[in-house]
Amino acid sequence: MQFYNVKKREKVEIPEDQLKKTIYKGKGGQVRYAARAVDNDGTNLTRFLSKDDYDALDAPEE
Repeated sequence: MQFYNVKKREKVEIPEDQLKKTIYKGKGGQVRYAARAVDNDGTNLTRFLSKDDYDALDAPEE
């Protein structure tokens, strides 16, 4: 999956076996779905997904 690394200022490709799924719940009841990973330089990466993409992703949940 492709992420944007802010420190490197470029897109990086992270293999699916290194991803984790996360659900963020806001105070107003908003729910956001995301995939998280860590790049080789230690940068935490987050990519927000649609519910369909989140459900289709074969990764463990955090």
